[in-house]
Amino acid sequence: MRVAFAGTPEFAAVALRALLAAGFEIPLVLTQPDRPAGRGQKLVASPVKQVALEHGIPVHQPERLKDPATHVPLIDAAPDVLVVAAYGLILPQTVLDIPKQGCLNIHASLLPRWRGAAPIQRAIEAGDAETGVTIMRMEAGLDTGPMLLAYSIKIGAGETAATLHDKLALLGGRLIVMALQQLEGLQQVPQPAEGVTYASKIDKAEAAIDWTQPAELIERRIRAFDPFPGCTARIGDVTIKLWRAEMVTGAGQPGEILAVAPEGITVACGEGALRLVELQKPGGRRLASADFLHGFPVAAGQRFS
Repeated sequence: MRVAFAGTPEFAAVALRALLAAGFEIPLVLTQPDRPAGRGQKLVASPVKQVALEHGIPVHQPERLKDPATHVPLIDAAPDVLVVAAYGLILPQTVLDIPKQGCLNIHASLLPRWRGAAPIQRAIEAGDAETGVTIMRMEAGLDTGPMLLAYSIKIGAGETAATLHDKLALLGGRLIVMALQQLEGLQQVPQPAEGVTYASKIDKAEAAIDWTQPAELIERRIRAFDPFPGCTARIGDVTIKLWRAEMVTGAGQPGEILAVAPEGITVACGEGALRLVELQKPGGRRLASADFLHGFPVAAGQRFS
């Protein structure tokens, strides 16, 4: 089976490695163009491109796929199947029609819940007890195609987007290999009309903490936005990043610092309180609260905005 692959970030790179390890022939990889990154803003290849180059696989990097000329490399590759994972570009119907046996998508949620761009983060933020990976046959709609395989996992109490990403990436790699090996015998199950939710792309503007919200919701958002974009709060004219927090008892004006101790900075929320246990000041690195306080002392009665 000739399996073309379209993907960009590490989540997709894990799946590509799994396909290669399983012995599938990969005639072409599609990935997004190299992007500037780091302080020097040098162009950096995507994780998927790096894997492709390591294995001598031809790479195609169109900015978009509206122009029929950008379809030619995929047509020439003559794939039986196109596997798509976190590619980041919309595939028009003309592209979906190229592979002989269609296009399969690796989606990091239990569809139809959390269709869209940020299913991992939104599942944590919403307080879901479980999530998973769905292998679906692609169609023109946004993650609306029939399902071939799905597997669920529990979301741990301290799960961050980073830790859950890694678990789901490995699961996605295993499931896509299984799906391709059993493709002719798999039943297509239409997605139910009930239970549809959309995981909108994470906007940096969402990073700012609203202390009038309940402590439980803020704690989940901190975990959901780790590692990107990270939640933020201002104290005076300094913006602090918050990476880990624990729910504790306490009450006060939202954002008010109730107590300061080596084990954490306790802050009042709209309901309950949070103990901030891992923070980062501008230009610094993530620090446990005790180390953070050595270089950035705060006191009870001060207030985060």
